[in-house]
Amino acid sequence: MGTHASAAATVDVSGIPLPTQTRHHPHHHHGWWWKTLLAGLALWIVTIVVTAITGNTNLVPTLILLGSFLVPFCVVLFVIERVTGSISTLQLILAFFVGGIFGVLGASLLEFPLQQTFWVYGLVGLIEEFVKGVLLIIIGWRVVPKTAKQGALLGATIGAGFAAFESAGYAFNAAITTQGIDLFSLLETEVVRATLAPVGHVLCTAIFGAVLFGCAHLRPRFRWSAWILLTYAVSALLHALWDSSSEVASFIALLLNGEAMQELQNGFLTTATENSIAALATVLYIVGLAVISAAGIITLWLILRHFKRAEQLWLAPVPVPLPLP
Repeated sequence: MGTHASAAATVDVSGIPLPTQTRHHPHHHHGWWWKTLLAGLALWIVTIVVTAITGNTNLVPTLILLGSFLVPFCVVLFVIERVTGSISTLQLILAFFVGGIFGVLGASLLEFPLQQTFWVYGLVGLIEEFVKGVLLIIIGWRVVPKTAKQGALLGATIGAGFAAFESAGYAFNAAITTQGIDLFSLLETEVVRATLAPVGHVLCTAIFGAVLFGCAHLRPRFRWSAWILLTYAVSALLHALWDSSSEVASFIALLLNGEAMQELQNGFLTTATENSIAALATVLYIVGLAVISAAGIITLWLILRHFKRAEQLWLAPVPVPLPLP
């Protein structure tokens, strides 16, 4: 269970009391997130082996749940070990499940009428980050103190829930084929999405949460700032770049292949050219994801560093002049 902020407080220049410190939760820094990750990975591998040996399709849901939820849930455990203030463990678990479910439902409803064009990635980024942002505001409304770190951790939790339920859907679609259950495609989808989860939905929502909570300046209520709108746009842009990176990589690989452009004039590509383009596109895709992830991580680090300094100045006691003798 979580603990509440300590009663010790200072007063800012406007006379409003501000917390000077918060108690740490008793379960901090026990390393449960990486212990759970290793144990869950072992269970996932055992389930794969048993499924492959027996051919029991009843184990497919177990594979989907383990592969889709393991990494996102470990993100929640990572957050639980580092959160302070009034956020309890139960609140974080609810944020993960409720935020994830309502996130994918809301995004599905808003994305349903979209047409399949290149610009759809930008709209999807705006919609999904908007839905997660609204959930972050609702869940974090009563959280105190509101600091950039608290916002980043709570945002990461909601992003992890969204990633878990979304990955389960992708894994299910990959597994179901006209020929039956495609175990290899299922496992490939789970491995890729689990590996990228911490720098996808989790990172984007953490960035927005850090600014949203940081702009509150330790107050009990959220405060509007133009930086919040700008951060939302940045998060949506990172999301859009992430989703479109595969298509962009394929397009660039096609342009860089001189033989491909000549063959396209004849209306077809040879097998050798297609393989060459696919290999280059894979490299560009990995590089693109690495660059986007690095940009997101650096952005989050700069935001947290900025607000940490601002919060330290905000909490600094105001010197009171001594009366003249």
